[in-house]
Amino acid sequence: MGEFVVTLLTGLSSAAALFLVASGLSIIFGVTRIVNFAHGSFYMLGAYIGVSAVHAVGGGAIGFWIAILIAAAAVGLIGVAMEVLLLRRIYRAPELFQLIATFGVILVIQDITLWIWGSEDLVGPRAPGFTGAVTILGQRLPEYDLVLIAVSPLVLAGLWLLFNRTRWGTLVRAATLDRQMVSALGVNQRWLFTGVLFLGSALAGLGGAIQLPKGGADLLMDFNIIAAAFVVVVVGGMGSIGGAFLAAMLIGLLQTFGIQIFPNSTLILMFLVMAVVLIFRPWGLLGQPEIPGHGVVEAPEAPLRPADRGLRIVGAAVLAVLLLLPVAHLIVPSLVGDFSLVLVIEIMIFVLFAAALHFIMGPGGMVSFGHAAFFGGGAYAAALLVKFAEAPMEIAFWAAPAGAALLAILFGWFCVRLTGVYFAMLTLAFAQIAWSIVFQWGEVTGGDDGILGTWPSDWASSRIAYYYMTVGFVVAGLLALRRILFAPFGYTLRAGRDSPLRAAAIGIDLKRHQWVAFTISGAFAGLAGALFVYSKGSVFPTAMEIARSFDALLMVLLGGVHSLTGPIVGATALTWLNDLFSELSYWRFLLGATIIGLVLLLPNGLVGLGETGFGRRLGAAPDREVPA
Repeated sequence: MGEFVVTLLTGLSSAAALFLVASGLSIIFGVTRIVNFAHGSFYMLGAYIGVSAVHAVGGGAIGFWIAILIAAAAVGLIGVAMEVLLLRRIYRAPELFQLIATFGVILVIQDITLWIWGSEDLVGPRAPGFTGAVTILGQRLPEYDLVLIAVSPLVLAGLWLLFNRTRWGTLVRAATLDRQMVSALGVNQRWLFTGVLFLGSALAGLGGAIQLPKGGADLLMDFNIIAAAFVVVVVGGMGSIGGAFLAAMLIGLLQTFGIQIFPNSTLILMFLVMAVVLIFRPWGLLGQPEIPGHGVVEAPEAPLRPADRGLRIVGAAVLAVLLLLPVAHLIVPSLVGDFSLVLVIEIMIFVLFAAALHFIMGPGGMVSFGHAAFFGGGAYAAALLVKFAEAPMEIAFWAAPAGAALLAILFGWFCVRLTGVYFAMLTLAFAQIAWSIVFQWGEVTGGDDGILGTWPSDWASSRIAYYYMTVGFVVAGLLALRRILFAPFGYTLRAGRDSPLRAAAIGIDLKRHQWVAFTISGAFAGLAGALFVYSKGSVFPTAMEIARSFDALLMVLLGGVHSLTGPIVGATALTWLNDLFSELSYWRFLLGATIIGLVLLLPNGLVGLGETGFGRRLGAAPDREVPA
């Protein structure tokens, strides 16, 4: 009994910092509709600034708590700076394109933190007066755990008073329910957004600082917390503080007891809960169904048109360069070395991966946060067939798109029943479940050690032969996707995206079409995974992790989601930038700053250079409008 009680209290204490981070994320998303992936970075900054503040103020009983509040306020001001200098300038951009900006902020903060505090983990200071332990039914529990348990309801009560007893809080709640109506009433949303960013960021900083006596500070804190925070926000209900509190307690207890009861499935449980909640109650435990039309006013989508003569000439020229590159390698190896061929192979693979995601994002209007499940799933399907059946490449290669398609059929059956951010979050949940299985099922998948020895057959083993094989499959895949989009199925898919009610009224089974499109997209992502695993000779769980899904998302959005050329340009640019900066010191800062610069200069993507000339030929869409 004593062990159960102590485990229960430990889970509640672990949920405290998670609630603080998730509540801030929920407030920001509820009002601004921004999926702020930099929120985990604010949590990390809270921890690092908290350590420095404790040393500066002193470690006394009062000084410790003052330092915690200083850290929270400092992170809140950093959030304000991000809103004023970056987000405020791109509110007219598509909502998902703002996601790229926050991802760039993550990279910038990572290297700034590394530069200021170094690469070594920092040991958190002890909380004066709470350094001992108490005995509960014969079991020992740190005193500071009881402090954390008490902090969560106090913060919840404070937020309730703020949002229900102040004019500012009333405006925030109103903006969460209907932002356009608040704007119509004459409320200055610009400063409302700024205040929300300060509060949400400060809560994340408070969460990072207050956990210092238990966890310290390290450079992996941002990515370690952000997935759990999104789970809490989705399970509790986006924009619901009470829901965030309830979900944080649930997830905290689930993780604590799961380690003891299901030690090999702790990574799955959290996302399994999110998937179940999204399937049966998409708006969360205490959330409310989203009001149609909430957020930005969508500008009319520019229709897709077949490539004109100029674009066909450009495409033919690019293909000619790709075909002649190995010839140049043989003639002038000093100019076109082996690494150039390797880089082009990698670019082509990610071009196909990004195009597969764009197939459902652009024409289909379905945004996936977990498409790496099919990329990595295809790679693992081929590698597992080689590992356990010693299958040759000619057979195992085709298991990749087939396996990814089966996975997409399963996931898609549930996902297409949702729309918008709920669809995106469910794809994230399923992808994380798949990643967790691959990561923890070491007997089959090799776990973190991956699967080695997946090499091409003799006829494709040379670099030049595999290069031509990759180019052939990628070009064929791009042409097949394009052909589908200009077939009746593609027109039907776009009709469902632009006017789902009208499409349903004329008898179109929209969900079935979306399910088929999701399956096709998964199959082509699996084909890219097959090319990837045979180019590397191995596959690891990183092929299915969140970062890989975000890479594909960034490629599509950087290139331009409203153009068929967008994923090609975006994948080429991002892969090349990664290679360009990877060998430099503080390469994350340079890459993040470049991404932010592209967001500010080209809010419709690299292809959307303008509404005239070449940009218009590629299908660039005009800016969306937001309430003043």
